Amino acid sequence: MIVGVPREVHPRENRVALLPEHAARLAHAGADMVVESGAGQSLGISDEAYSRAGATVIVDRKSLLKDADLVLSIRGVSREEVAGLKHHAICINLMDPFRERAMVEILRDRGVSAISLEMIPRITRAQKMDVLSSQASLAGYAAVIVAAGRLAKIFPMMMTAAGTISPARVFVVGAGVAGLQAIATAKRLGARVEAFDTRPEVEEQVKSLGARFVKIDLGETGHTQGGYAGALSGEQLAMQRTAMAGVCAASDVVITTAQVFGRRAPLIITEEMVRGMSGGSVIVDCAAESGGNVAGSRPDEEVDVNGVLIIGLENLPGRVAVHASQMFSSNMFNLVIEYWDPEERWFRMNFDDEIIKGCLITHLGEIVNEAISRHYSV
Repeated sequence: MIVGVPREVHPRENRVALLPEHAARLAHAGADMVVESGAGQSLGISDEAYSRAGATVIVDRKSLLKDADLVLSIRGVSREEVAGLKHHAICINLMDPFRERAMVEILRDRGVSAISLEMIPRITRAQKMDVLSSQASLAGYAAVIVAAGRLAKIFPMMMTAAGTISPARVFVVGAGVAGLQAIATAKRLGARVEAFDTRPEVEEQVKSLGARFVKIDLGETGHTQGGYAGALSGEQLAMQRTAMAGVCAASDVVITTAQVFGRRAPLIITEEMVRGMSGGSVIVDCAAESGGNVAGSRPDEEVDVNGVLIIGLENLPGRVAVHASQMFSSNMFNLVIEYWDPEERWFRMNFDDEIIKGCLITHLGEIVNEAISRHYSV
């Protein structure tokens, strides 16, 4: 089986889908590894490193995509490039299938078996393949570092001969993987941290990291089967915003990480709440790419609202691209090797397997994922 790793061409993507160490392990398992020249350039990884790992490095991207049986990438190939893929090729990447219907249909029509890394179910056996969790953890870390770099205050308390400096106050909205890492990082830097999540069961996790859990009674909220926060009603969102306004006003830094999987990110921090914060405060919107949690935030831009700086960054894990790539590559390798047939040297999907049923989107000219099919039919 020819396993192809094309170079990432998205202008803001500096992560690498498969590192030489994992390419070597797949080559050892019997895969014919083909890597596009420059695939590791963003991390300073040379073509020679892939060659030493047992991969064939080629310059012709079209040739790689035409011949590859299995294509591994982060952002996937462009819509135009899908026509150049081999019929019945398998593509594994971040697809965002709920919002990228046109791309899913193009892949379907080409007969490509498309696996969406976001759709890997959150079960114990799949933890080693869970790209969303590994990248979200780094996003939470990066968000705090960005905030600390832009805030005109230090995070820790200091007692000096010139007086005592109070610790910065950080408010984290959303206590999923990204939020918990943001809490932990802010605490390590010495900030006073508060956090809120619609799921009351995460209170103990927040407290275990040394933060105060902000309690807001929203009634029944629930979560999805995969452990994501469920969508709130309009009334619940209004209650949440009212209760959070005071916490935001008292905070130096607000970090929002709230996302509802498969839907636009909920608007949590309104214009009024932003204007209620002190000048010099910083807001980092980790959900900027999926619609944004903060009124006025724009993807990959900084917006100043009466002295309050709103930072909406895309690809936060890419700000620590070395470790993000290490984790992504490991997740990718673990997924491929799980279904690798060593005798036939082929990626064999078990269609009754819970993981494959969850993440396989298209196959043999059909959209086979039930959740995506339902979503498109609405």
